[in-house]
Amino acid sequence: MATKTAPKIDLSNLIESFSEFKEVKNIDRVTLISILEDVFRGIIRKKFGSDENFDVIVNDKGRPEIWHNRQVVDDEFAEDSFDFDPNKHISLTEAHKIDKDFSIGEDVAQEVKLDDFERRSILTIRQNLIGRVLDLEKDAVYNKYKDRIGEIITGEVYQIWKREMLVLDDEGNELIMPKTE
Repeated sequence: MATKTAPKIDLSNLIESFSEFKEVKNIDRVTLISILEDVFRGIIRKKFGSDENFDVIVNDKGRPEIWHNRQVVDDEFAEDSFDFDPNKHISLTEAHKIDKDFSIGEDVAQEVKLDDFERRSILTIRQNLIGRVLDLEKDAVYNKYKDRIGEIITGEVYQIWKREMLVLDDEGNELIMPKTE
């Protein structure tokens, strides 16, 4: 009986959609990189239990790189010791699979490929990115209007519901207002 493998998701779509948010929503690069790092750290915590020994780097093209940093320990220590933590330590045998030159006590930085994450994790990353960007947009609209209470602004009534209406301001922001306003 053949087993099915889950289809891999194309990460370029994730990065492209994130770049579109950056351009459309006018979010600065530093904030965008911070959001990306936070979201990936959350997924790392879910998969590995901790993000303590991981570096998340976002390169110039917006592509994330994840590095797992561990210390090489003796194989006997790895098997017998209750202090061995696979997130902090790697056995000498496993380190030699990466590079034959590693010795006990050295630090190993191993790249975690985004393909190693499950499809569900990648979709979660995408949803979290979209949610965080939308939260930033809401905060920007709120900060724009919080000091303008009592002022008259112009906008286009886009839709009317039972108790509220949707108004588009001059910048295209959607404002939900009570009908009484």
